Amino acid sequence: MNREAAAGATAALPYYRAAGDECEVFEAAARRGLPLLLKGPTGCGKTRFVSHMAARLGRPLFTVACHDDLTASDLTGRYLLKGGDTEWVDGPLTRAVREGGICYLDEVVEARKDVTVVLHPLTDDRRMLPLDRTGELLHAPDEFMLVVSYNPGYQHILKSLKPSTRQRFVALAFDFPAPEVETEIVASESGLARELCAGLVNLARRLRELRGQDLEEGVSTRLLVYCATLVADGMPMARAARCTLVEPLSDDEDVIAALDELVRHAFA
Repeated sequence: MNREAAAGATAALPYYRAAGDECEVFEAAARRGLPLLLKGPTGCGKTRFVSHMAARLGRPLFTVACHDDLTASDLTGRYLLKGGDTEWVDGPLTRAVREGGICYLDEVVEARKDVTVVLHPLTDDRRMLPLDRTGELLHAPDEFMLVVSYNPGYQHILKSLKPSTRQRFVALAFDFPAPEVETEIVASESGLARELCAGLVNLARRLRELRGQDLEEGVSTRLLVYCATLVADGMPMARAARCTLVEPLSDDEDVIAALDELVRHAFA
């Protein structure tokens, strides 16, 4: 878990290339105090989008990477021993409510079930956070916003958002950008020549066609940026692609060999 200070009005925004009207939808939800749900594949830009919008709106951002052991107390806070005394320490959700910031729960379906329970009062017209341990009832200020994300491709019967929870959010669907947009993103983030980035994007599209067959997930835009960054630093394309577009996708030797063959053909 970490807290990221929002950029000031004159600071550069985290780079984000909009694919549609998602920035306008986010701003409208923020103005009206509506919670937002982002869904889409790993590495398609959801987290960067939230960082960009938090800086654009000038609000502090509290990001939580959800996992199997994440509990409601991790979000709200707990009593800790400090110098022999017991002291209450706010969690990131509580801090976001107190400070009027954005709390972003990344891959919220990975968290334990009690997490969604504590979110419910913040996702309806009550907009409040009960702190049972301290007896406080915090009312969220207008500036507070709750944003959650998940990857529908990883959903299964034990890890999915209940319809009753999903229907508490305004939802935006994300996917990998169109080729020309993704090429622009990779070039901008890495500094690599645009024509080489276009070749990487074309390769990524071919690899993504294997998703659900030989691969659980396709190549993320994030991995393309990593590959292009290594190439821009002087690493040969074949080696950079092996480290970023092949090895991270599978441990199966036959699948890796097939991916290597695709890379060789793409840059022959």
